[in-house]
Amino acid sequence: MPTSTRVLFAASEAYPLIKTGGLGDVAYSLPHALHKAGVDVRLILPAYRKVLMHAESIRILGWLDVRGSKRTHSVRVLEIKHPQFTFPLWLVDSASLFDRPGNPYLQADGEDWADNAERFTVFSRAVVEMAGDALGLGWRANVVHANDWQTGLIPGLLKELPHPPKSIFTIHNMAYGGHFSLHDFNRLALPRQWWTTDGVEFYGGFSMLKAGIVYADEVTTVSPTYAREICTPEFGYGLQGVLQVAQHKLHGILNGIDESVWDPASDSYLTAHYTATRRQPGKALNKQALLKRFHLSDDEAAMHTPVIGMVSRLVEQKGIDLVLAALPQWLAHTAMRFVFVGSGDARYEAQLHEFAVSHPNRVAVFIGYDEGMAHLVEAGADMFLMPSRFEPCGLNQMYSLRYGTPPIVYRTGGLADTVVDVTPLHLEHGTANGFVFDELTPAALIAAVERALVYYLQPKVWQSILRIGMHHSFGWEHSAQAYLSLYKGVQ
Repeated sequence: MPTSTRVLFAASEAYPLIKTGGLGDVAYSLPHALHKAGVDVRLILPAYRKVLMHAESIRILGWLDVRGSKRTHSVRVLEIKHPQFTFPLWLVDSASLFDRPGNPYLQADGEDWADNAERFTVFSRAVVEMAGDALGLGWRANVVHANDWQTGLIPGLLKELPHPPKSIFTIHNMAYGGHFSLHDFNRLALPRQWWTTDGVEFYGGFSMLKAGIVYADEVTTVSPTYAREICTPEFGYGLQGVLQVAQHKLHGILNGIDESVWDPASDSYLTAHYTATRRQPGKALNKQALLKRFHLSDDEAAMHTPVIGMVSRLVEQKGIDLVLAALPQWLAHTAMRFVFVGSGDARYEAQLHEFAVSHPNRVAVFIGYDEGMAHLVEAGADMFLMPSRFEPCGLNQMYSLRYGTPPIVYRTGGLADTVVDVTPLHLEHGTANGFVFDELTPAALIAAVERALVYYLQPKVWQSILRIGMHHSFGWEHSAQAYLSLYKGVQ
């Protein structure tokens, strides 16, 4: 890749500055992989309060006047330094839009911020300005890579320019469409020619996600299977027709993971380190630490009893309802213990809490997200539950495989692309690394866990499954090369 390739990577979150899900991980890892491959990359984010708190130093690059909702914002563009970023990190700073506590998209009551349409339109317009070197910094993008609905307007706004850079739009999750009203569209003074069924109009309102799909030069999503699934009514959220029309420019590129952050041989969150070829005693010591962390017994009998972990948003998409329906069966008929880390729907949080109260020696729950705890669950659990109804890519199953914790998954999206079911044939071929079920029912999930238990009681076979999973590389190198090909126009 020639050094003249200049990529402005636009996202609404990025680990470790601010993260609500997998997009945050990708917005950290993919730009780093591109930078390592020789791309001149800039990452641009909104200047949320939490992001500014992470900055080691802040430099004002300049000011932009950016149209919002019937008003113009004087926006500062900042460059910050952070030890985990090896390339320039730019922030779009508007105190009235981004200087607020908590979640970048939601209020404390779980409702969307009322001004999200304006917030992310202003952000998108500022990104387009920066791509064209509006501040005279001597850096002009020839590729703008936008991610999810929050940046969905960027490809269309670029098309309004006389000589636009190439635009790539990545869909991380079709379930979040960035839907707003015609009133918002008019107040934001978006281009009138966009308001057609072939443009951004969507059932009387408009969709920022649809804008990204329609106007981007290339559209990607985060696994090959999900790229096929979103062209169907079941997964398309009403946009399947738009995606079918766009199939000539739709690409499924599997996400990677940062193998320097997620590495059991060096993970600073772990009690002990281990590798694919030397799993013990490290794996067992982390199991013991996990049990202690959650105040569960860690005696010899406990250490020989399977622990199932789950780190997830507690929402229907993630299959938590299936897990809650299966828990009584598991608690009544097995000795397994369960560790849950996550937050989401209040009723699922409450049901998990009830199980923890009624079975304090078997069920442990942490409501919220804690990065260190997530790493410890991946290392200390014996199996990892991930029965998502849909999963565009999924990262936790890759973390689990890397940490020697076979995942139990529904066959969908990126889960289908990364987890190879334990069957006699796959064991014989040396590819089996987890447990896959094909029906979205508690009974199918229970049967998958029962199969896992059968193999857990066969130590030699179980260790083979762990070894196969740990030896597979899910680093970003291959996926980064696929993006480089798109940037260069190689299909």
